[in-house]
Amino acid sequence: MSKLTEIVRMILKNNFDLAPDAKMLVLGDTSKSELAKDFYEALLELNKQAFYVEMADRERSGEEPPPEIVELWMKHSIIFCITKHSLTHTNARKAANKAGIQVITMPGITEDMFLNGAMKADYIRVEVETLEMADKLTKATRVTILTGDGKYSLDVPLQDRVGVPSTGIFKSSSASGNLPSGEAYIAPIEYQAQGKILITGSIAGIGLVRNPVLLTIVDGRLVEASGEQGDKLLSILGDGDGRILCELGIGTNHAARITGLILEDEKAYDSIHVAFGSNHTFGGTISTNVHIDCVTREPKLIWY
Repeated sequence: MSKLTEIVRMILKNNFDLAPDAKMLVLGDTSKSELAKDFYEALLELNKQAFYVEMADRERSGEEPPPEIVELWMKHSIIFCITKHSLTHTNARKAANKAGIQVITMPGITEDMFLNGAMKADYIRVEVETLEMADKLTKATRVTILTGDGKYSLDVPLQDRVGVPSTGIFKSSSASGNLPSGEAYIAPIEYQAQGKILITGSIAGIGLVRNPVLLTIVDGRLVEASGEQGDKLLSILGDGDGRILCELGIGTNHAARITGLILEDEKAYDSIHVAFGSNHTFGGTISTNVHIDCVTREPKLIWY
């Protein structure tokens, strides 16, 4: 049994409660084809009822998969999405969950991430700490994020919004989330956040920040982003609702690293992330074809 197959075996044993005859679909894309097929072969080696399908790369995270893929999803018990960009915040994922289908998204995952780092965490611990943090977000009326040694502050209203735990444990038939996992997140009140935040970790689709990127948010909308990578972020988000602050997330995975790959970066301890674009799939009101996360290291949070 290969090391990858052993990791897959342990994930299925510890993180899921699947019926022996569960129909599994592995969705790959052009960029992640080789790894997606290796994952599929591992499922076959473990005598699982697995199928494989591939699509062209999406242009950005949050973009919907093709209709024929969505139709195929509805014929399976669990979908593993090993793709370049995230399908987490899509109508397709939301519809599958509503139909009792698990959707596990692994955007940007690498073989190294499978074998090391966040995937090898103690997920019992991750689950406990993530549920606690999600409850803290739910009870908060707002959070102020201090970065740049306190030079910059961003005030994020959360009144009456519900924190969402992404524990990496998927026991119910309609459970979904990332693997690796370990974050609690929430949809802030739209059009109300004010201030600045210094991004010192990474930006989805861009990678590790070479120099800290200063984001300026006015009435919940990203109006400025410093430097070349800031310009690229604004270009990805476009000029419409893609620039609305849509998420505040807090990493809860003690084994996660910040490497430039957002799937693991946003799970890291002592990090938070803010995102722009869609949040209608987790309690917000913004529905657009983009969702981009920005991770910052070691912020200070003031809870209200």
